[in-house]
Amino acid sequence: MTVYLETKSGFLHDVLHGNLTEKLIDAFQKRFGRSVAPSEIRSWDNSLDEMYKVIGTHLLPENSGIAIEFNIPQTAKRVDFIVTGLDADGRPSAVIIELKQWDQVERTSKDAIVRTFLNGTKREVSHPSYQAWSYAALLEDFNTVVQNDHVRLSPCAYLHNCRQPAGILDAFYAAHLGRAPAFLKRDAPRLQTFITDRVRTGDSGDLMARIRTAENRPAKSIADALSGMLAGKREFVMIDDQKLVFETALSMAKSAARGQKQVLIVEGGPGTGKSVVAINLLASLLSAGIASRYVTKNAAPRAVFEARLSGSMARSRIGTLFTGSGSFTESSPDEYGALIVDEAHRLNEKSGLYGNLGENQVRELIRSARFSVFFIDEDQRVTLRDIGTKAQIHQWAHAEGALVEELSLESQFRCGGSDGYLAWLDHILQIRPTANLSLSDCGYPFTVCANPRELHDRIIALNQADQRARVVAGYCWPWLSKNDPEAMDIAFPEHGYGARWNLASDGSLWIEKPEAVTEVGCIHTCQGLETDYIGVIIGPDLMVRDGKVTTHPERRAKSDATIKGFKTLAKNDPVAAAQTGDTIIRNTYRTLMTRGRRGCFIWSSDPETQEYFARLASPTPCQ
Repeated sequence: MTVYLETKSGFLHDVLHGNLTEKLIDAFQKRFGRSVAPSEIRSWDNSLDEMYKVIGTHLLPENSGIAIEFNIPQTAKRVDFIVTGLDADGRPSAVIIELKQWDQVERTSKDAIVRTFLNGTKREVSHPSYQAWSYAALLEDFNTVVQNDHVRLSPCAYLHNCRQPAGILDAFYAAHLGRAPAFLKRDAPRLQTFITDRVRTGDSGDLMARIRTAENRPAKSIADALSGMLAGKREFVMIDDQKLVFETALSMAKSAARGQKQVLIVEGGPGTGKSVVAINLLASLLSAGIASRYVTKNAAPRAVFEARLSGSMARSRIGTLFTGSGSFTESSPDEYGALIVDEAHRLNEKSGLYGNLGENQVRELIRSARFSVFFIDEDQRVTLRDIGTKAQIHQWAHAEGALVEELSLESQFRCGGSDGYLAWLDHILQIRPTANLSLSDCGYPFTVCANPRELHDRIIALNQADQRARVVAGYCWPWLSKNDPEAMDIAFPEHGYGARWNLASDGSLWIEKPEAVTEVGCIHTCQGLETDYIGVIIGPDLMVRDGKVTTHPERRAKSDATIKGFKTLAKNDPVAAAQTGDTIIRNTYRTLMTRGRRGCFIWSSDPETQEYFARLASPTPCQ
């Protein structure tokens, strides 16, 4: 969908006569079914006046195509401004322009991320050159007109209010600037030259008209690249019931492409290989020509899988296949061939930064694809906003007219391959009673350390082999080091121990960083991922009194988003609040204690709780 499609002369006429913004507002409301935010209207007024000056050059043909707010199919992304025509060789050509009103930009230490003022506060956002390039990459990878007609795509960014090159043009971003140059306020003549060098003959908007109605199919290059990367990664090899789920999902996706919308629910506990199947399925669906995406609410698994699958194709290009669960509020029905939803228990009802967009993520995902598969473990719901349940999926699948099948993954490939350990953990956390009262037959090393320093020292020692050991904790301590790098967030002076929460600069890749072993992660940076050894510090949100496990949401750190809204819920419905908070905390520690493939170490800050775990854990030497 394109909100506005005209020729150069039509665009100049609409700006000159003051009609453009009204046309954009009317078209936007018809397309998206909602009003336009005042900030976006101001952005159109300011930025499109600047483009009027750039486009007005006599060197650009009058019948060049002008597209504004082009919604890239199968995404919620919209391209600000596109100029189309033919280049000097007669090849179809499109100049993709990302428009920004920013006047100041700061460099960060994160790839393709800058810092600027937005909505009255300083925020980290994508570098506009990366944004523009990523839009071009999406079109190259999935639009058949771009692929078949060998369309020349030329992305760039125009910061028409920015005078200072420092930050935005920093050498740190050279790779992104090389693929998509950034033009500042002083560079309007250079931007004119950039456009007119690539559009020599007009096309009356024909190219964009064909692009927006084209079939969306993955390019062979991206399908081959992803398949090749998987072939060399042992952690993505499927065995046992993983293969059954994979083949069933592949068959259902191909069947759905020919007719009936279908949904597959795959239930599996920690370490049963849900993500292994999901990534293999993504590669195979793309190879079959089915436009697909891997979807997860958690940013950490997306970032880690992108990093691990980097190879002959740039990681940022592979990254276009991975998306968050809130990206489908504006998707058209059956816009995708398949959506692979990992960690489906983490889905939310609403989307957006302020939780004010969309109706229900489960419904939006099912509506957006011919086939959707949900990998789920309801015992890993760890926030008040998590709504992902099998019941929800069945409800919305029925509402969307989809057939539903259920499968399960049973084989345990984490925690030493021991189903007994998981059952024992459920028993001692008093999540549910089981027959596994002892660890003696589980064969999985579970060690209660005498103090936090001993726990962290043992993890550091085990990490030396292959960087696969980490320390995590319940979110019971404030993140002081975020603003004060010298502060110790988790400190126990009586044990000579102090450590910081994971660095903000590492973002979702914390678990992959070698230096991360000296820090402490939380549920947000490890859920959906695994290590060889995990060390867990239990905070005062989970305590044992007289043999009974009790939970205390009020002892979580104020910055912990997992229980945001708990106080309001407690006022309105104290019983429901207590039950929900209790489930979240128990599930959080169950999730943390099942991240290690080869062993788990724990220590509790509460003496009675420490004694409880020490009494129930039989000592098993590390393998």
